[in-house]
Amino acid sequence: MSSNLGQNYPYASESDGERAALDRAYSAHADLAAKVQGESMPGPQEPRAWVWKCPTAGCAGLLHTAGQARNARAVYTVCDTCATTYLR
Repeated sequence: MSSNLGQNYPYASESDGERAALDRAYSAHADLAAKVQGESMPGPQEPRAWVWKCPTAGCAGLLHTAGQARNARAVYTVCDTCATTYLR
């Protein structure tokens, strides 16, 4: 499997209780919560959310589901380490 194709598949899933890393990213990066709120809508309330590996070079973080993108049909994700946002 090529690495490009593999990046589209989720790495794992997490429960609401395991999503504390996303809250820590919001508190560590001042403008991140406002950016996420402006660029995404709340996603469906499900018991588990998908997690991906962050594709940023040198970042060992995970991308957590933050909602649905406002301007595209995609899942809006945020890295818990580098605070970069991606559409999945």
